Amino acid sequence: MTMRGLWFEEFEEGAHYKHALTRTITEMDNVMFTSLTMNLQPLHLDEEFSKNSIHGQRVLNSLFTVALIGAFHVPELTMGTTLGNLGYDSIKFPHPVFHGDTLRAETTIVKKRESKTRDDSGIVWFKHIGLNQRDEVVCEMTRVGLMAKKPKEGAKA
Repeated sequence: MTMRGLWFEEFEEGAHYKHALTRTITEMDNVMFTSLTMNLQPLHLDEEFSKNSIHGQRVLNSLFTVALIGAFHVPELTMGTTLGNLGYDSIKFPHPVFHGDTLRAETTIVKKRESKTRDDSGIVWFKHIGLNQRDEVVCEMTRVGLMAKKPKEGAKA
């Protein structure tokens, strides 16, 4: 059995999904991602510096949060049916993420429309919400994706 996401036609505006995947953030996640992306911000890497910050400890690199929250939906919504990420209308971080936090995500389909330039796809606006183990919203973003339409009868999927 092949797992696949939804075709453009299968998305319904207002549909809400609570994704089953969760992930506990480790120190290694933060240090590795921050180092790989050459972000020298001491709030992510320097424990002693961060003790004197408003958070009192290191904070997870926010771009890691975006990547993780933006991936939780893939198995059930976009696996193999997305044609590309068109952009983000907004990204917000209402609460910080720390080592040891466990994150999960929910997605709402905000709107969709046919592509004006392609007959094989449509555009879908996804609102992804990331929450920690205390149900605090740590990331809220609206993402725009180009989604494949269901192949015509006899066409290769």
